[in-house]
Amino acid sequence: MGMGSNADVLIIGGGLAGLCCALRLHQSGISSQILEASDGVGGRVRTDKVEGFFFDRGFQVLLTAYPEARRVLDYDALGLRPFYPGALIRHKDRFYRFADPWRHPIDGLLGLFTPVGSFSDKLRVRKLRGRVLTGSLSDLYNHPETTTLQALRNIGFSEGMIDRFFRPFIGGVFFDPTLGVSSRMFEFGFRMFSMGDTALPSGGMGAIPEQIAARLPAGSARTEARVESIQEDGVTLKSGEKIKSQAVVVATEGPEAARLLNDKEKPGSRSVTCLYFETKEPLLSEPLLVLNGEGKGPINSLCCPSSVAPSYAPKNKALIEVTIIGNPDQEDKQLESTVRAQLTEWFGPGVNGWGYLRTYRIFHALPMQVPPVSDPTSGSHQIHPGLFVCGEYQNSASIQWAMVSGRQAAESVIDWFQK
Repeated sequence: MGMGSNADVLIIGGGLAGLCCALRLHQSGISSQILEASDGVGGRVRTDKVEGFFFDRGFQVLLTAYPEARRVLDYDALGLRPFYPGALIRHKDRFYRFADPWRHPIDGLLGLFTPVGSFSDKLRVRKLRGRVLTGSLSDLYNHPETTTLQALRNIGFSEGMIDRFFRPFIGGVFFDPTLGVSSRMFEFGFRMFSMGDTALPSGGMGAIPEQIAARLPAGSARTEARVESIQEDGVTLKSGEKIKSQAVVVATEGPEAARLLNDKEKPGSRSVTCLYFETKEPLLSEPLLVLNGEGKGPINSLCCPSSVAPSYAPKNKALIEVTIIGNPDQEDKQLESTVRAQLTEWFGPGVNGWGYLRTYRIFHALPMQVPPVSDPTSGSHQIHPGLFVCGEYQNSASIQWAMVSGRQAAESVIDWFQK
């Protein structure tokens, strides 16, 4: 038995794209119902709150320069806490501080003498920065396209700089250590990192979708409502219930969108694994990201979220998050001990005292985003009359583009209704 719906539009998927689609429709007086298969909205941007700890589902950050996020979100209400612009890079058995020389000139100057990259590499960062900050986002997505690795080589970065900084950093952003991701996506990411802060909301990353959902009419999102199939006049849920509507928007992750739309070419995805530990003392007193520049061991990066936003851990405790790219074939217990061994190598025997909390394996963390990637600032979201799609399916991933695609799909629906 079901509640039915008398909404004009059904939106399948309550992630950021689906929520932004519903918000835009609501603003123009069109009613919608979000059908979400899981137990809450947010898609992959969710935070589990357990015994005073905030666990984001996989390492995620908000880049405050995202134009759509600035437009839609109330940053003050999110209580954003920024990371330090730079990183600690593990290289040859010690840590080196690699700062953003434009924001931290003194640290940046000291960083010139680290073995992470050559002096000329540091100057090339300046050249890259100039390139990505010029023109509009649309211009950027019309730059000649290659892989990120090829683009970095074309600029002239040394292999040492690529391996020690770009592989763990950009590889960690796109979950692709081979750097096969489109150079356009890399340039977009680098532009956003350069223009604003990298931050965590005080309430965890899940506070972002929660803020959008709170602006929708009560009952706009129905959870644990998995859609089995789409028809001309609505959808059928897995439970067998049929819900009618004038239009349907598919806003799920790639593989699920492909299933619903009978698309034989399933889009490939990248996976990521994340382990959380607790300690009594913060591992890092500053809000720094730690990158593995050694190219060995399972760990790609590490951070201490409670050193960025203290609300992530209860008083007198600190939270540590370890990111591994991919989905290792070890069981959780075995993986934990492999990770602990590498952490002990880095930080000494005190690691044995860290309490293991939990492991997340995110199978469809991001789509592949290999070239060609088209300009996500434009593009059609209508597949058939009355059927629309948004989210990362056939689109660029990131909080920015998920939000934009949701709004654009809503605008396509509005245009279609007005015809």
